[in-house]
Amino acid sequence: MIMLKKIAFQGAPGANSHEACRDYFPGYEAAPYATFEEAFEAVSSGVCELGMIPVENSIAGRVADVHHLLPSSGLKIIGERFKPIRFQLMANKGVKLDQVKTVSSMAIALHQCRRSLKKLGVETEAVGDTAGAARALSQNPDPTKAAIAPALAAEIYGLDILAKDIEDERHNTTRFLVMTADKAPAPPPFTQRCITSFCFRVKNLPAALYKAMGGFATNGVNMTKLESYMEGGAFTATFFYAEVDGRPEDRGLALALEELGFFTDRLEILGVFPADPFRDRV
Repeated sequence: MIMLKKIAFQGAPGANSHEACRDYFPGYEAAPYATFEEAFEAVSSGVCELGMIPVENSIAGRVADVHHLLPSSGLKIIGERFKPIRFQLMANKGVKLDQVKTVSSMAIALHQCRRSLKKLGVETEAVGDTAGAARALSQNPDPTKAAIAPALAAEIYGLDILAKDIEDERHNTTRFLVMTADKAPAPPPFTQRCITSFCFRVKNLPAALYKAMGGFATNGVNMTKLESYMEGGAFTATFFYAEVDGRPEDRGLALALEELGFFTDRLEILGVFPADPFRDRV
């Protein structure tokens, strides 16, 4: 029997992350974990070869926990995937739409479908995650209840889809990072546009961040992301997560990173990976 390699994701089977694993890595077995910490650990320990981790959504913003976990995980980013998010209204077999009185799902999913739900005139119930709402409905059948979840959840839990693609905004997209425990993954081909991801901590000096960023401007490096977060509750130890176009060995980026080093007491490259073609469409 052939044993498939595993790719870790956070959430219950049938979650959007599970769909992303199946869509982009069909040759891997998708392995669910309750928390991001457990998913990261599964990759770090070698139980799973890859991790599929959501980092931001076009409506809800960034996934806060992930930025704190990345620097200490020891994992490297080797890819990104942009997944359009589609929500389905599902119920137990044989239930009709006009029977439904209450709809359950993750709070953000209910919010993203609020206009559709208002038209249906139903009550809503927030639960921990989308796929979990579908699983609970399959385990406790109720003709007056429905769940909002990805189509894969209906397939897994034997539910009927009563209404397809009920999200209010069609541009709803989640960005995932593909992670590996390989300390020195093979670099992307030079024919591909690349993103370099890194984190840094600026020294506690006047205008340190301003000076640290100057090298990117003067060397013509396009910075596509810069986000701050605090470590250990210390207001004087602010970390930054950044992404730029290019590779560390490109002359402009190499000079910018060298200049950045003068104003930081920690700088770590988290990954060099191909830009997803979908990036330019979101």
